[in-house]
Amino acid sequence: MPNPENLKKQAKLILRWHRERHYPVAAQIRGHLPRFLNMPDSEILAASFKLSDAQEMVARQQGFDSWQALKTGLLKTPLKVKSLSSKSEPSKSSPSKATIVGAEPQLFVTDIKGSCEFFREKLGFSLVFSYGKPPYYAQVGRDAARLNLRCVERPVIEATVRDREDLLSVSMTVATAEEIKLLFLEFQSAGVAFHQTLKKQPWGAKNFVVKDPDGNLLLFAGPAR
Repeated sequence: MPNPENLKKQAKLILRWHRERHYPVAAQIRGHLPRFLNMPDSEILAASFKLSDAQEMVARQQGFDSWQALKTGLLKTPLKVKSLSSKSEPSKSSPSKATIVGAEPQLFVTDIKGSCEFFREKLGFSLVFSYGKPPYYAQVGRDAARLNLRCVERPVIEATVRDREDLLSVSMTVATAEEIKLLFLEFQSAGVAFHQTLKKQPWGAKNFVVKDPDGNLLLFAGPAR
């Protein structure tokens, strides 16, 4: 269970981000507070937003319906607080090394709006956030996958090089052979342009490669059986 003081600080930080018009926080607010669900970033950042709203958002992030419910839950799960001056004993459950739990590949695009529309309408992603006026940075996501989109004036990789080098693809995976086939058929029905159609590889995987409007290659893979 998280530390109550840290949760209070988190709520105050969210409130400060809203007051400073920090665009990425708008997507977080929209994702956790139902009353902001259908509002664009600009309206969320212009709307009235109080500390109680930030506290409710923190509570929902922790799986509670309200700040009061979160405090009640914390009371039912007492925390053992150690003095900073006391000698800490190594915990049996302490990890022996850090674990990376996610990755967010970055794609360079020349049109943020058009790229976001492609990922939403063709590939079934949703917009996590967009930043800037006009937007020059955005993130899209589908399930556990996250892709960052950075606007540039011109392609950073020469087109003919990218077309012949399949290993320049961003890779995303599914768990089963059935799912990779379903995903391919979903994209096919949406009229997606394939750089490579669904194919069984010698190393025992099935994959296909999609080309986005800027020529970026997106590889989707799964087991062959």
